[in-house]
Amino acid sequence: MRLAKGEVGEASAAIRRITEEVSAPGPRARVLDACVEIMLAANDLPAARRASQELAEISARQDIPFLCALSSRAVGTVLLAEGHAEEALVELKRSWSLWCELQAPYEAARVRILIALALRTLGDEESALHELTAARETFARLGAAIDLARINALLPKESCKSAGPLTERELQVLKLVASGITNRGIAEKLHISEKTVARHMSNIFMKLDLSSRTAAAAYAYDHNLV
Repeated sequence: MRLAKGEVGEASAAIRRITEEVSAPGPRARVLDACVEIMLAANDLPAARRASQELAEISARQDIPFLCALSSRAVGTVLLAEGHAEEALVELKRSWSLWCELQAPYEAARVRILIALALRTLGDEESALHELTAARETFARLGAAIDLARINALLPKESCKSAGPLTERELQVLKLVASGITNRGIAEKLHISEKTVARHMSNIFMKLDLSSRTAAAAYAYDHNLV
């Protein structure tokens, strides 16, 4: 909470104290995970590296998917901060895969931001934007307002503005509606069911305060989405 509020000094002091107090492997892994993020925010790379290394040691001993996901994310984050984007990408993708297997969409989306930053460092902006928009859709669906604000800061302004309150998938559906495609055509194009398309349309109408496909198409054209 202190880190999210921008109180980096207070967050740093608190996590150092807690690190000294917590010793049980499970809870300590959680603390070390937070320690990596806070130490990097405080520009204390050596402390972040020590925390990630200890977390990796705990993960190796326990061999639990949850701890492995935490460890790979921490190691990848530190490698990225050290300028080793390619190595970081390997760890971060491993972490993302584990979070997906654990059915933890919020944590998976957090890792996708880091993957995007690594890709951006490597010059692959197109793939980076794909990861960011996918993460944004997850945060929007989960109502994670703080994370949504952070990710919007990483995206081009026109991308954030055009989507408005819609998720990435809803935006895709809206664009296709404006192009005159039927629900069945949209379902075939996006490889989803017509029932899912109908649900997206309902969400679009509600979020944009619209009442018809014609009004939705007009909105898309007015906001330069087509």
